[in-house]
Parts: sequence; C-alpha cells; structure tokens
Amino acid sequence: MQLKPNQRLKLDDTDDKLFYAYPRFVTHVDEGFIQQLTNLYRDRLKPDTRIFDMMSSWVSHLPEEMQFSHIEGHGLNEEELARNSRLNHYFVQNLNENPQFPLPNEDFDAVLNCVSVQYVQYPEAVFSEIHRILKPGGLAIISFSNRMFFQKAIQAWREASESDRVELVKSYFASVPGFTTPEVITHKSILPNFLQWLGAPGGDPFYAVMAYRS
Repeated sequence: MQLKPNQRLKLDDTDDKLFYAYPRFVTHVDEGFIQQLTNLYRDRLKPDTRIFDMMSSWVSHLPEEMQFSHIEGHGLNEEELARNSRLNHYFVQNLNENPQFPLPNEDFDAVLNCVSVQYVQYPEAVFSEIHRILKPGGLAIISFSNRMFFQKAIQAWREASESDRVELVKSYFASVPGFTTPEVITHKSILPNFLQWLGAPGGDPFYAVMAYRS
C-alpha cells in the first residue's frame, strides 16, 4: 500500500515547525483515554528496556511505577520535550521533511506513538524506520482517538471514518515487510458526538494498533 499524492495533503501546508513553534502544555485526549493507554503500556511493555517515544510531548503516559533503561523522545517543540521528565534524551525533527531517525539499527525494545500518526505524510518511510530501529521481537504501539488538529491531518485521515483509520494504520504496518499481523484494541465512545467534542468524561474513543518486528 502506498498513499496517493493527494491523500498526503494537509489543509495547512505551511511548515509544520511554524505550527509547533510555541509549546502547548495541554493534554489532547481525556483522562479515560490516558488511563487506557497507560494500562496498555503496563501490560505490554517490559521494565528495564529501551523505549522510543515518537512524536512525544511534555507529558508521558508510561506507568509511573515502571522504570526503563532508556527513554528516547522525539517531537517538534523543544520546550515541550524538555518538560517531559521521563525522557533520558530527546531530539527535534520534522518527520515530514526527513523521515529517517538518527538512531541505530535494532536498538529499541518498543516504539510508541500517541495521537500523532494522523500528521505523518510519508507513513511508509516512517514505519520502515520504526522497523529498522526495533530489536527482533520489539513492539510498536500506535494509539489514537478521534481528535486532531484538522488542518494538519493528512487528507486520507480527515476523510476516513474511525474504523477506516484503524485499517489505515494496519496498512502502514503491512507496507513494511517484517512486521507481524497487527493487533487492534478498540473502545468506542458511547457518548453522542456533541458531548465528545465538548470534552465530556469518557467521551474519547480509544484505538491502538500494535505489531511486533518479526
């Protein structure tokens, strides 16, 4: 699978670095979503391993009681990354300009991406890099909800239904030889749409698509 050129387009095609030039010290999903994600990390990640938190921010959703040997962070705003106390090191890079990570081959036990995959214009290249830096048997967890910066999400994501977005992420994994068949966790919201957008507790749907490096 490869996205068509028009599917990669954003409504706001200005440099992403301008959009993220100022820090946003807010959370982009509700507490219910965050708790589900933390529980998933608690269940699937192993202590004393190496973690790459891709497209991270000022907060970490890793379980507080779990310790890891190294957590590498990445994002577009240095002030946000500097505020994230769980990161041992971080770097700033626009993956839509340069999707190659400045990281060694087979160096991480897990790659995490939370509510950011919708902004990736070249997912085939980025997921190839995820595969490259994962150790054999390493795990990638891509989580998302229905919230986004609409003007910065790619067309393929904006125009898709929530279930279609799950299939889209599954296809990103499938575009790279060497990942296992993706596993999906879905917890749809039971609230009406208008209550979800008003930020009512428990309103954010939770989706996670996971695969291992074979």
